[in-house]
Amino acid sequence: MLGLDVVTPSGDLKDPESLKNQLNQLKGGKVDGIMADVWWGATEPSAKSYKFDGYRQLVDMCKGIGLKVQLVTSFHQCGGNVGDICDIPLPSFVTAQQDIWYKDQHGHEDKEYISLFADNVTIEGRTPLQMYSDWFAALSSSFAADLGGVIEEIQVGMGPAGELRYPAYQLSEWKFCGVGAFQCYDANALNNLAAAAKSAGHAEWDKPPTDAGDYNSRPGDATFFQNGYQSDFGKFFLKWYSDALLQHGAEVLHRAKKAFSQSGVRLAGKVSGIHWWYKSDHHAAELTSGYYNANSNDAYDSIAATFAATGASIDFTCMEMADSEQSADCASGPEELVQQVMKATRSRGIALGGENALPRFDDTAYGKIESYKSGMEVFTYLRLGSDLLNGDNWNRFQGFVSNMHSGSSLETLLV
Repeated sequence: MLGLDVVTPSGDLKDPESLKNQLNQLKGGKVDGIMADVWWGATEPSAKSYKFDGYRQLVDMCKGIGLKVQLVTSFHQCGGNVGDICDIPLPSFVTAQQDIWYKDQHGHEDKEYISLFADNVTIEGRTPLQMYSDWFAALSSSFAADLGGVIEEIQVGMGPAGELRYPAYQLSEWKFCGVGAFQCYDANALNNLAAAAKSAGHAEWDKPPTDAGDYNSRPGDATFFQNGYQSDFGKFFLKWYSDALLQHGAEVLHRAKKAFSQSGVRLAGKVSGIHWWYKSDHHAAELTSGYYNANSNDAYDSIAATFAATGASIDFTCMEMADSEQSADCASGPEELVQQVMKATRSRGIALGGENALPRFDDTAYGKIESYKSGMEVFTYLRLGSDLLNGDNWNRFQGFVSNMHSGSSLETLLV
Protein backbone atom coordinates (compact mmCIF):
# COMPACT_ATOMS: atom_id res chain seq x y z
CA MET A 1 0.00 0.00 0.00
CA LEU A 2 1.66 3.20 -1.17
CA GLY A 3 1.69 6.39 0.86
CA LEU A 4 -1.55 8.32 0.79
CA ASP A 5 0.24 11.35 -0.62
CA VAL A 6 2.11 9.60 -3.46
CA VAL A 7 0.01 11.74 -5.81
CA THR A 8 -0.43 15.41 -4.95
CA PRO A 9 -3.81 17.16 -4.50
CA SER A 10 -3.36 18.53 -8.03
CA GLY A 11 -3.01 14.99 -9.41
CA ASP A 12 0.74 14.83 -10.07
CA LEU A 13 3.21 12.18 -8.93
CA LYS A 14 4.87 13.64 -5.86
CA ASP A 15 8.49 12.39 -5.98
CA PRO A 16 9.00 10.05 -8.94
CA GLU A 17 12.71 9.39 -8.41
CA SER A 18 12.40 8.46 -4.74
CA LEU A 19 9.33 6.33 -5.45
CA LYS A 20 11.11 4.48 -8.24
CA ASN A 21 13.94 3.57 -5.87
CA GLN A 22 11.45 2.25 -3.32
CA LEU A 23 9.58 0.23 -5.94
CA ASN A 24 12.81 -1.30 -7.19
CA GLN A 25 13.62 -2.33 -3.62
CA LEU A 26 10.19 -3.94 -3.30
CA LYS A 27 10.73 -5.84 -6.53
CA GLY A 28 14.07 -7.05 -5.21
CA GLY A 29 12.28 -8.24 -2.06
CA LYS A 30 9.94 -10.42 -4.17
CA VAL A 31 6.85 -8.29 -3.58
CA ASP A 32 4.32 -8.77 -6.39
CA GLY A 33 2.92 -5.28 -6.65
CA ILE A 34 1.49 -2.16 -5.07
CA MET A 35 -1.84 -0.66 -4.08
CA ALA A 36 -2.58 3.04 -4.67
CA ASP A 37 -5.54 5.26 -3.82
CA VAL A 38 -6.88 7.11 -6.85
CA TRP A 39 -8.38 10.14 -5.14
CA TRP A 40 -11.62 11.51 -6.56
CA GLY A 41 -10.70 14.99 -5.33
CA ALA A 42 -7.41 14.91 -7.23
CA THR A 43 -8.69 13.41 -10.46
CA GLU A 44 -11.96 15.28 -11.17
CA PRO A 45 -10.99 18.92 -10.52
CA SER A 46 -14.21 20.09 -12.17
CA ALA A 47 -17.36 18.20 -13.08
CA LYS A 48 -16.76 15.66 -15.89
CA SER A 49 -13.16 16.87 -16.36
CA TYR A 50 -10.71 14.11 -15.46
CA LYS A 51 -6.99 14.13 -14.81
CA PHE A 52 -5.16 10.83 -14.28
CA ASP A 53 -1.67 12.02 -15.29
CA GLY A 54 0.03 11.16 -12.01
CA TYR A 55 -1.50 7.69 -11.97
CA ARG A 56 -0.55 7.14 -15.61
CA GLN A 57 3.05 7.84 -14.62
CA LEU A 58 2.76 5.49 -11.64
CA VAL A 59 1.30 2.62 -13.68
CA ASP A 60 3.98 3.04 -16.37
CA MET A 61 6.67 3.01 -13.69
CA CYS A 62 5.31 -0.21 -12.19
CA LYS A 63 5.05 -1.76 -15.63
CA GLY A 64 8.69 -0.99 -16.31
CA ILE A 65 9.80 -2.48 -12.99
CA GLY A 66 7.55 -5.53 -13.28
CA LEU A 67 5.12 -4.82 -10.45
CA LYS A 68 1.39 -5.43 -10.52
CA VAL A 69 -1.02 -2.63 -9.56
CA GLN A 70 -4.17 -2.57 -7.48
CA LEU A 71 -6.04 0.74 -7.85
CA VAL A 72 -8.52 1.95 -5.24
CA THR A 73 -11.36 4.14 -6.47
CA SER A 74 -11.20 6.49 -3.49
CA PHE A 75 -14.42 8.49 -3.43
CA HIS A 76 -13.65 9.57 0.14
CA GLN A 77 -11.46 12.44 1.29
CA CYS A 78 -7.83 11.91 2.19
CA GLY A 79 -7.36 13.10 5.76
CA GLY A 80 -8.96 12.27 9.07
CA ASN A 81 -8.19 8.55 9.37
CA VAL A 82 -5.46 6.58 11.12
CA GLY A 83 -2.08 7.38 9.55
CA ASP A 84 -3.43 10.03 7.19
CA ILE A 85 -0.75 12.54 6.24
CA CYS A 86 -2.50 14.28 3.39
CA ASP A 87 -5.40 16.60 2.75
CA ILE A 88 -7.36 15.91 -0.43
CA PRO A 89 -11.03 16.81 0.04
CA LEU A 90 -13.80 15.69 -2.27
CA PRO A 91 -14.26 17.74 -5.47
CA SER A 92 -15.39 21.30 -4.80
CA PHE A 93 -18.55 20.84 -6.86
CA VAL A 94 -19.53 18.27 -4.22
CA THR A 95 -18.27 19.86 -0.99
CA ALA A 96 -20.20 23.06 -1.74
CA GLN A 97 -23.49 21.17 -1.49
CA GLN A 98 -25.77 21.10 1.55
CA ASP A 99 -27.73 18.23 3.09
CA ILE A 100 -25.92 15.37 1.34
CA TRP A 101 -23.68 14.37 4.28
CA TYR A 102 -23.89 11.80 7.03
CA LYS A 103 -25.18 13.45 10.21
CA ASP A 104 -25.17 12.22 13.80
CA GLN A 105 -27.72 12.90 16.55
CA HIS A 106 -25.97 16.16 17.49
CA GLY A 107 -26.21 17.55 13.96
CA HIS A 108 -22.49 17.05 13.27
CA GLU A 109 -21.90 16.45 9.53
CA ASP A 110 -19.13 14.21 8.26
CA LYS A 111 -17.81 15.30 4.84
CA GLU A 112 -15.47 12.40 4.28
CA TYR A 113 -17.91 10.65 1.95
CA ILE A 114 -21.33 11.51 0.51
CA SER A 115 -24.14 9.96 2.53
CA LEU A 116 -25.58 6.87 0.88
CA PHE A 117 -29.02 8.36 1.55
CA ALA A 118 -28.14 11.03 -1.03
CA ASP A 119 -27.24 8.48 -3.73
CA ASN A 120 -30.14 9.61 -5.92
CA VAL A 121 -30.14 13.31 -5.05
CA THR A 122 -29.34 15.47 -8.08
CA ILE A 123 -26.28 17.69 -7.62
CA GLU A 124 -25.63 20.06 -10.51
CA GLY A 125 -27.32 17.74 -12.95
CA ARG A 126 -25.98 14.40 -11.70
CA THR A 127 -26.63 12.12 -8.75
CA PRO A 128 -23.67 10.75 -6.76
CA LEU A 129 -24.26 7.32 -8.34
CA GLN A 130 -24.07 8.92 -11.79
CA MET A 131 -20.88 10.73 -10.76
CA TYR A 132 -19.31 7.42 -9.71
CA SER A 133 -20.41 5.84 -13.00
CA ASP A 134 -18.91 8.65 -15.06
CA TRP A 135 -15.67 8.46 -13.08
CA PHE A 136 -15.45 4.68 -13.51
CA ALA A 137 -15.92 5.10 -17.24
CA ALA A 138 -13.19 7.75 -17.41
CA LEU A 139 -10.75 5.56 -15.47
CA SER A 140 -11.58 2.54 -17.62
CA SER A 141 -11.02 4.53 -20.80
CA SER A 142 -7.76 6.09 -19.61
CA PHE A 143 -6.21 2.76 -18.57
CA ALA A 144 -7.90 0.40 -21.03
CA ALA A 145 -4.62 -1.03 -22.31
CA ASP A 146 -3.45 -1.96 -18.80
CA LEU A 147 -6.63 -3.27 -17.17
CA GLY A 148 -6.41 -7.00 -16.60
CA GLY A 149 -2.67 -6.77 -17.22
CA VAL A 150 -0.42 -4.67 -15.03
CA ILE A 151 -3.58 -3.38 -13.29
CA GLU A 152 -4.97 -6.64 -11.98
CA GLU A 153 -7.52 -5.35 -9.50
CA ILE A 154 -9.82 -2.38 -8.95
CA GLN A 155 -10.88 -1.97 -5.34
CA VAL A 156 -14.16 -0.05 -5.30
CA GLY A 157 -14.50 2.60 -2.61
CA MET A 158 -17.96 2.62 -1.04
CA GLY A 159 -17.62 4.67 2.13
CA PRO A 160 -15.31 6.38 4.62
CA ALA A 161 -11.70 5.16 4.37
CA GLY A 162 -12.86 3.40 1.19
CA GLU A 163 -14.78 0.86 3.29
CA LEU A 164 -18.40 -0.20 2.94
CA ARG A 165 -19.63 1.21 6.27
CA TYR A 166 -21.06 4.26 7.96
CA PRO A 167 -18.62 6.77 9.56
CA ALA A 168 -19.65 5.61 13.03
CA TYR A 169 -16.25 6.03 14.68
CA GLN A 170 -14.92 9.32 13.34
CA LEU A 171 -11.52 10.11 14.82
CA SER A 172 -12.54 13.69 15.57
CA GLU A 173 -15.27 12.36 17.86
CA TRP A 174 -14.39 8.82 18.90
CA LYS A 175 -11.84 6.99 21.02
CA PHE A 176 -11.29 3.24 21.18
CA CYS A 177 -13.37 1.34 22.23
CA GLY A 178 -16.54 3.44 22.21
CA VAL A 179 -19.64 1.98 20.60
CA GLY A 180 -19.72 4.68 17.92
CA ALA A 181 -22.80 6.56 16.75
CA PHE A 182 -25.55 5.90 14.23
CA GLN A 183 -25.24 8.15 11.16
CA CYS A 184 -28.79 8.61 9.92
CA TYR A 185 -29.97 12.00 11.09
CA ASP A 186 -29.74 13.89 7.79
CA ALA A 187 -33.02 14.80 6.11
CA ASN A 188 -32.69 12.16 3.39
CA ALA A 189 -32.06 9.41 5.93
CA LEU A 190 -34.93 10.47 8.18
CA ASN A 191 -37.34 10.61 5.24
CA ASN A 192 -36.19 7.14 4.17
CA LEU A 193 -36.65 5.80 7.69
CA ALA A 194 -40.11 7.33 8.02
CA ALA A 195 -41.20 5.75 4.73
CA ALA A 196 -39.84 2.36 5.82
CA ALA A 197 -41.60 2.62 9.19
CA LYS A 198 -44.91 3.47 7.53
CA SER A 199 -44.49 0.57 5.11
CA ALA A 200 -43.87 -1.75 8.07
CA GLY A 201 -47.12 -0.61 9.66
CA HIS A 202 -45.40 1.28 12.45
CA ALA A 203 -45.35 4.96 11.52
CA GLU A 204 -44.18 5.68 15.08
CA TRP A 205 -40.81 4.01 14.30
CA ASP A 206 -39.76 7.00 12.19
CA LYS A 207 -36.82 8.11 14.38
CA PRO A 208 -33.49 6.43 15.25
CA PRO A 209 -33.15 5.05 18.79
CA THR A 210 -32.68 7.68 21.49
CA ASP A 211 -30.99 5.34 23.96
CA ALA A 212 -27.92 4.22 21.94
CA GLY A 213 -25.45 6.44 23.77
CA ASP A 214 -22.77 8.38 21.93
CA TYR A 215 -19.45 7.81 20.17
CA ASN A 216 -17.55 7.01 23.37
CA SER A 217 -20.26 5.27 25.36
CA ARG A 218 -19.72 1.76 26.59
CA PRO A 219 -22.52 -0.73 25.97
CA GLY A 220 -23.38 -0.76 29.65
CA ASP A 221 -24.16 2.94 29.43
CA ALA A 222 -26.67 2.58 26.58
CA THR A 223 -29.98 0.78 27.06
CA PHE A 224 -30.24 0.06 23.33
CA PHE A 225 -27.19 -2.20 23.46
CA GLN A 226 -28.39 -3.98 26.58
CA ASN A 227 -31.80 -5.04 25.33
CA GLY A 228 -33.21 -2.42 22.95
CA TYR A 229 -31.52 -3.99 19.95
CA GLN A 230 -33.58 -7.16 20.57
CA SER A 231 -36.94 -5.34 20.61
CA ASP A 232 -39.24 -5.27 17.60
CA PHE A 233 -38.29 -1.65 16.95
CA GLY A 234 -34.59 -2.42 17.42
CA LYS A 235 -34.72 -5.25 14.91
CA PHE A 236 -36.63 -3.10 12.41
CA PHE A 237 -34.21 -0.20 12.75
CA LEU A 238 -31.04 -2.30 12.50
CA LYS A 239 -32.32 -4.13 9.43
CA TRP A 240 -33.27 -0.85 7.76
CA TYR A 241 -29.87 0.68 8.58
CA SER A 242 -27.87 -2.30 7.34
CA ASP A 243 -30.07 -2.91 4.28
CA ALA A 244 -29.47 0.70 3.17
CA LEU A 245 -25.73 0.10 3.38
CA LEU A 246 -25.96 -3.16 1.43
CA GLN A 247 -28.09 -1.48 -1.23
CA HIS A 248 -25.50 1.27 -1.58
CA GLY A 249 -22.75 -1.31 -1.98
CA ALA A 250 -24.76 -3.18 -4.61
CA GLU A 251 -25.47 0.00 -6.58
CA VAL A 252 -21.84 1.15 -6.66
CA LEU A 253 -20.45 -2.31 -7.44
CA HIS A 254 -22.98 -2.72 -10.26
CA ARG A 255 -21.74 0.50 -11.84
CA ALA A 256 -18.13 -0.54 -11.47
CA LYS A 257 -18.83 -3.90 -13.07
CA LYS A 258 -20.52 -2.21 -16.01
CA ALA A 259 -17.52 0.08 -16.56
CA PHE A 260 -14.85 -2.62 -16.27
CA SER A 261 -16.69 -5.73 -17.51
CA GLN A 262 -14.73 -5.99 -20.76
CA SER A 263 -11.31 -5.46 -19.21
CA GLY A 264 -10.60 -8.69 -17.36
CA VAL A 265 -9.66 -6.76 -14.22
CA ARG A 266 -10.80 -8.15 -10.86
CA LEU A 267 -13.15 -6.14 -8.63
CA ALA A 268 -12.95 -5.95 -4.86
CA GLY A 269 -14.52 -3.98 -2.02
CA LYS A 270 -13.17 -3.22 1.42
CA VAL A 271 -14.88 -4.21 4.67
CA SER A 272 -13.71 -2.85 8.01
CA GLY A 273 -12.42 -5.14 10.77
CA ILE A 274 -14.52 -3.85 13.67
CA HIS A 275 -13.28 -6.24 16.32
CA TRP A 276 -14.21 -4.35 19.51
CA TRP A 277 -17.37 -5.61 21.24
CA TYR A 278 -17.33 -8.58 18.87
CA LYS A 279 -17.37 -11.01 21.79
CA SER A 280 -20.67 -9.65 23.03
CA ASP A 281 -24.23 -10.47 22.06
CA HIS A 282 -24.97 -6.93 20.89
CA HIS A 283 -21.87 -6.36 18.67
CA ALA A 284 -22.46 -2.65 19.32
CA ALA A 285 -19.58 -1.16 17.30
CA GLU A 286 -20.49 -3.25 14.28
CA LEU A 287 -24.14 -2.20 14.54
CA THR A 288 -23.43 1.54 14.47
CA SER A 289 -21.18 0.96 11.44
CA GLY A 290 -23.97 -0.83 9.58
CA TYR A 291 -22.87 -4.44 10.10
CA TYR A 292 -25.95 -6.18 11.54
CA ASN A 293 -24.13 -9.02 13.26
CA ALA A 294 -26.59 -9.61 16.12
CA ASN A 295 -30.02 -11.20 16.64
CA SER A 296 -28.85 -14.30 14.71
CA ASN A 297 -27.94 -12.21 11.66
CA ASP A 298 -24.63 -12.87 9.88
CA ALA A 299 -23.52 -9.44 8.66
CA TYR A 300 -20.58 -10.75 6.69
CA ASP A 301 -22.55 -13.40 4.86
CA SER A 302 -24.96 -10.64 3.78
CA ILE A 303 -22.04 -8.51 2.58
CA ALA A 304 -20.44 -11.48 0.80
CA ALA A 305 -23.75 -12.21 -0.96
CA THR A 306 -23.94 -8.58 -2.10
CA PHE A 307 -20.39 -8.71 -3.44
CA ALA A 308 -20.93 -12.10 -5.07
CA ALA A 309 -23.67 -10.62 -7.26
CA THR A 310 -20.96 -8.75 -9.18
CA GLY A 311 -18.18 -11.29 -8.63
CA ALA A 312 -16.27 -8.89 -6.38
CA SER A 313 -13.97 -10.14 -3.66
CA ILE A 314 -13.84 -8.86 -0.07
CA ASP A 315 -10.74 -7.06 1.16
CA PHE A 316 -10.72 -7.36 4.94
CA THR A 317 -8.63 -5.62 7.57
CA CYS A 318 -7.17 -6.60 10.98
CA MET A 319 -5.41 -9.74 9.75
CA GLU A 320 -2.42 -9.05 12.02
CA MET A 321 -4.36 -8.87 15.29
CA ALA A 322 -4.50 -11.58 17.95
CA ASP A 323 -7.15 -11.82 20.65
CA SER A 324 -4.41 -12.08 23.28
CA GLU A 325 -3.11 -8.62 22.34
CA GLN A 326 -6.46 -6.95 23.00
CA SER A 327 -7.84 -5.59 26.24
CA ALA A 328 -10.52 -7.82 27.72
CA ASP A 329 -12.42 -4.65 28.66
CA CYS A 330 -13.50 -4.15 25.04
CA ALA A 331 -14.63 -7.72 24.27
CA SER A 332 -12.42 -7.73 21.17
CA GLY A 333 -12.38 -10.78 18.95
CA PRO A 334 -10.29 -10.12 15.83
CA GLU A 335 -9.45 -13.79 15.29
CA GLU A 336 -13.07 -14.96 15.45
CA LEU A 337 -14.08 -12.03 13.25
CA VAL A 338 -11.58 -13.02 10.54
CA GLN A 339 -12.83 -16.61 10.69
CA GLN A 340 -16.43 -15.45 10.25
CA VAL A 341 -15.47 -13.42 7.19
CA MET A 342 -13.48 -16.32 5.75
CA LYS A 343 -16.47 -18.62 6.20
CA ALA A 344 -18.73 -16.09 4.47
CA THR A 345 -16.48 -15.72 1.42
CA ARG A 346 -16.11 -19.48 1.09
CA SER A 347 -19.84 -20.09 1.30
CA ARG A 348 -20.57 -17.39 -1.28
CA GLY A 349 -17.79 -18.50 -3.61
CA ILE A 350 -15.84 -15.25 -3.68
CA ALA A 351 -12.18 -14.54 -3.03
CA LEU A 352 -10.79 -12.94 0.11
CA GLY A 353 -8.04 -10.36 0.24
CA GLY A 354 -6.46 -9.23 3.49
CA GLU A 355 -4.76 -6.22 5.04
CA ASN A 356 -3.19 -5.37 8.35
CA ALA A 357 -5.11 -2.61 10.13
CA LEU A 358 -2.11 -0.97 11.81
CA PRO A 359 1.58 -0.74 10.83
CA ARG A 360 3.44 -3.69 12.34
CA PHE A 361 7.01 -4.84 11.66
CA ASP A 362 7.26 -7.72 14.15
CA ASP A 363 7.31 -11.47 13.63
CA THR A 364 4.27 -11.95 15.90
CA ALA A 365 2.06 -9.89 13.59
CA TYR A 366 3.57 -11.52 10.50
CA GLY A 367 2.96 -14.96 11.99
CA LYS A 368 -0.72 -14.18 12.59
CA ILE A 369 -1.13 -13.02 8.98
CA GLU A 370 0.66 -16.13 7.71
CA SER A 371 -1.77 -18.32 9.66
CA TYR A 372 -4.58 -17.10 7.37
CA LYS A 373 -2.72 -17.31 4.06
CA SER A 374 -4.50 -20.44 2.82
CA GLY A 375 -7.77 -18.52 2.89
CA MET A 376 -6.54 -15.43 1.04
CA GLU A 377 -5.96 -14.77 -2.63
CA VAL A 378 -4.26 -11.39 -2.12
CA PHE A 379 -2.59 -9.75 0.85
CA THR A 380 -1.80 -6.03 0.93
CA TYR A 381 0.65 -4.78 3.52
CA LEU A 382 0.17 -1.39 5.16
CA ARG A 383 2.35 0.53 4.30
CA LEU A 384 5.36 1.42 2.11
CA GLY A 385 7.73 3.90 3.74
CA SER A 386 11.19 4.39 5.17
CA ASP A 387 10.27 2.49 8.35
CA LEU A 388 9.63 -0.62 6.31
CA LEU A 389 12.58 -0.43 3.95
CA ASN A 390 15.43 -0.11 6.47
CA GLY A 391 17.36 -2.36 8.83
CA ASP A 392 15.76 -5.23 10.66
CA ASN A 393 12.27 -4.17 9.58
CA TRP A 394 13.18 -4.82 5.95
CA ASN A 395 14.91 -8.10 6.78
CA ARG A 396 11.89 -9.37 8.72
CA PHE A 397 9.54 -8.20 5.99
CA GLN A 398 11.48 -10.11 3.33
CA GLY A 399 11.14 -13.23 5.46
CA PHE A 400 7.41 -12.60 5.74
CA VAL A 401 7.09 -12.23 1.95
CA SER A 402 8.97 -15.48 1.46
CA ASN A 403 6.77 -17.30 3.97
CA MET A 404 3.59 -15.97 2.40
CA HIS A 405 4.63 -17.19 -1.03
CA SER A 406 5.91 -20.55 0.17
CA GLY A 407 3.53 -23.47 -0.24
CA SER A 408 0.57 -21.13 -0.60
CA SER A 409 -2.31 -20.53 -2.96
CA LEU A 410 -1.78 -16.81 -2.39
CA GLU A 411 -1.64 -15.21 -5.82
CA THR A 412 -0.46 -11.73 -4.99
CA LEU A 413 1.27 -9.85 -2.19
CA LEU A 414 1.17 -6.09 -2.51
CA VAL A 415 2.46 -3.11 -0.57
